[in-house]
Amino acid sequence: MKKLALTSLLAVVAVSGAHAANVIDGNPLYMPKAGAFYSVTALSAHSEDDTPYTLGEEFGFGVTDKLAVTVNTSLSERDSFDFYSWNDLALKATFRAFEKKGFVGDVYAGYKAGDASISNWGQMGALMYYPNMDDETEWFNKDTMFYTWTAGVRGGYTMGGLTLAGHVAYEYINSESFNWDDEGAHKWIVGLDAQYLLDNKWNLVAGAEYAGLTNDGLENAGVWNGYFGVNYNIDATKFVGAYVSGSMNHVGGDAGDEWEFDDGFGYGVKFGIQF
Repeated sequence: MKKLALTSLLAVVAVSGAHAANVIDGNPLYMPKAGAFYSVTALSAHSEDDTPYTLGEEFGFGVTDKLAVTVNTSLSERDSFDFYSWNDLALKATFRAFEKKGFVGDVYAGYKAGDASISNWGQMGALMYYPNMDDETEWFNKDTMFYTWTAGVRGGYTMGGLTLAGHVAYEYINSESFNWDDEGAHKWIVGLDAQYLLDNKWNLVAGAEYAGLTNDGLENAGVWNGYFGVNYNIDATKFVGAYVSGSMNHVGGDAGDEWEFDDGFGYGVKFGIQF
């Protein structure tokens, strides 16, 4: 199965540092202020017939002006709606450690149960599979589950209508949550995202991210994901967006140094709202 790569979460920006406060419009440095709640719903698919339709949801809440928590989950259909999966459930906390004159620096940590895919790992690790309505797979099946701990940093700069944001993260992945004595899988993620405001209604977003494994025999095995999107601000608290994406896989490690573009492309739409 080809990896569906619709990156991005959401966020917000601002024509100026003051406006950047908490307007949800797709900005990669978005963070809700104290007491603000947001939701971003994404429906995505892929041009290849054997890939799923995926419905993703992100909920977030501003605990303080500098601390936010988010919950992410997603559901997918496969094989012409004959096969369903609940893919993952993730929690994350983000702390705004620095913010001055357009510059922002965040640190974050998270935990995820479910799909920890790189490239075609995507069929493994779901919370639950639904082959049909009468025969559902065991909840949190240890034979197919992954658990992921994440720590990362994010930083960026807003200048006029342009926002640039970079991130670096480390993930530890294993078949149980706390089996630290086992080798597990070690994954590094680096990425860059950008947003450009065309006017107070329309903006463009784009980004690229590399996720690679560093285990013995798997060094540099990973995937590049890239995306481009257009967002429309319905008002100061709502936006809709349309996106396309693509992936390039790197075999790496003992399997050799080969790069290959995935067939087809991902596409999808988003709706975000802040309360």
